[in-house]
Amino acid sequence: MQQEHTKPNFEFVALMASLMSIVALTIDAILPAMADIGIAINSLDPTQNQLLVTMIFLGLGVGQLFFGPLSDSLGRKPIVYFGFIIFFIASIICLVAPNLEIMLVGRILQGVGLSAPRTISISIIRDTYRGDYMAKIMSFVTAFFILVPVVAPAIGKAVMGYTGWQGIFYMQLFFALVVGIWFFKRQQETLSPAYKVPFSFNVFIKGTKEIFKYKETVSCTIISGLITGSFLVYLSSAQHVFEDLYGLTDTFPYVFAGLALSVGLSTLMNGTLVLRFGMRNLSFMALVAFTTIALTYSILFVNSHDPNITILLVFLSLLFLCLGFIWGNMRSIAMEPIGHIAGIGAAITGFVSTILSIPISIFVGSFIKDSVWALFAGLGICGLLSVVLFMTFKTRPLFANNHAFSK
Repeated sequence: MQQEHTKPNFEFVALMASLMSIVALTIDAILPAMADIGIAINSLDPTQNQLLVTMIFLGLGVGQLFFGPLSDSLGRKPIVYFGFIIFFIASIICLVAPNLEIMLVGRILQGVGLSAPRTISISIIRDTYRGDYMAKIMSFVTAFFILVPVVAPAIGKAVMGYTGWQGIFYMQLFFALVVGIWFFKRQQETLSPAYKVPFSFNVFIKGTKEIFKYKETVSCTIISGLITGSFLVYLSSAQHVFEDLYGLTDTFPYVFAGLALSVGLSTLMNGTLVLRFGMRNLSFMALVAFTTIALTYSILFVNSHDPNITILLVFLSLLFLCLGFIWGNMRSIAMEPIGHIAGIGAAITGFVSTILSIPISIFVGSFIKDSVWALFAGLGICGLLSVVLFMTFKTRPLFANNHAFSK
């Protein structure tokens, strides 16, 4: 089934990118509508409304833990269909929710449902291609995936202007329906019957025990959770910060897009620089820079008013430039020792880092009411803990051999 010398066609790349991008669209498109949704469901506390963003990650974390192994047993396509069905039901729950609690149930289920196409698209690529072509497809898919958060808030705001906040959920449903039909019509099953394996919960127990044998894997998984949690604080509070605290109601989607481009730029730069400096060196330097920038802001503006928007955006842009050098490299370092259990290892480490990020986001986000200072304080503390963990449990000396990562 795998192809190493056959050039991938544009339709396959676009379909895989679309499967993954529904997640970003579902998370980011509602950001401009957070205040309107809060009014509709009688939830006027912006710190509570942040859960509408945070809780979808809970569903993503739980879902990926099961859908990956299930797809090895039942096949790729049935799991994607099952995920879309859950997403459709969850979206209807969100549309009819009378209060915050019911809508949070819908958002969690949306995450569970979308974890299927998000996870299985990677499996399909792995089933179909290998070698340089697989890497090339993943690069194209990742680049497209990065672009969606850039435009999603602007799309959400435009739809909301014509239909109200409910229109955003209908738009997500329509996009998911189109992609689902496209997937049904054009994508064949990629898991050969010969490679199907029975599903067993014992695989999680064995996988967890194996992962804990490698301290660097555990530490980098925790670091991923800390950094993702600190970013979730920003993501869930962005609408409150820019619209309520800074009065940028009309320009919020464009500000958000500009900051998202910082992450995309550093992600692309990482692909080139990692060959020169090595993933451990790059990620460590980025962690130190991330921590320094966040703590510098915290010290400069402690017990004072928030700075003007230009200063805020400069600090946030610098922080987000660091993220592109942290996320992918930390995941790669964590996975390096457990290549022999790559499938279940990726599922377990992804689940742990995601679940760890949620309480961090909720706790720090609860302090962002009249000032943005708590955001940077939380980023700084998470960054500092990450640097300590990385230095304590690293298995290779830094800067000693820039190409050690490739061995």
